Formats: sequence, C-alpha cells, structure tokens
Amino acid sequence: MYLEIAMLAYFVVLFLTIRDIRIFKRTGYISYRKGALKGLAASSLILIGAISIEAKPEIGLLIVLFGLTVNRKGAREPVFTSAGTLDRFLGKTDYVKSNRLKRSNKKGEKG
Repeated sequence: MYLEIAMLAYFVVLFLTIRDIRIFKRTGYISYRKGALKGLAASSLILIGAISIEAKPEIGLLIVLFGLTVNRKGAREPVFTSAGTLDRFLGKTDYVKSNRLKRSNKKGEKG
C-alpha cells in the first residue's frame, strides 16, 4: 500500500512538471520554468522515497512527503482567461509567447 501511495505521488508530480514545461514553452514566463525545475527535483526525491519504502516504509513516506513540499510552486502569472477545464488540466494556455525575443533588425542587411 505504501508503494502505491508513493508512486501515485510520483506520477502526479511528473504530470504537473510536464504541464509547467508546456506552459513555459507557450508563454515564456520564468515562474513556470522555475516550477518545472522544482518539479524535477521533487520527483527525484519522491522516487528515492519510493525506492526506500522497501527497507523502511516510514522513512520512505517521510522522504515522499518532503518531496511533495519541495514541489510547492508559489505565485504564478495568470495564463488562463477563457480556457475550459480540460484545457487548464492539460496546460493549454490562452497566451502565446510574443516575438519580442527575436531580433528585429538583422546585421548586414541594407535598409
């Protein structure tokens, strides 16, 4: 039973991390990038906890709980304005990354 709880926590954190990566790719907001990096660290801790459940279940679940607290994301920019529930669940955002990162003037081009 303990292993199932740990693996459920692991897959939830991985899902949220992949969702943060998708939102970051679409919007370019740094807070979602930081959230994805926290999710990777948290999923590693949770996996270590799941592996250690075989030896000591209480210590393993404590590591899983610590990994879940590492996964806390904090304040984020609002990216969903008119998206439905399924779109929010899957990370489909309304905002798309602007082209401001591209260089507007190319060197060597005559104007």
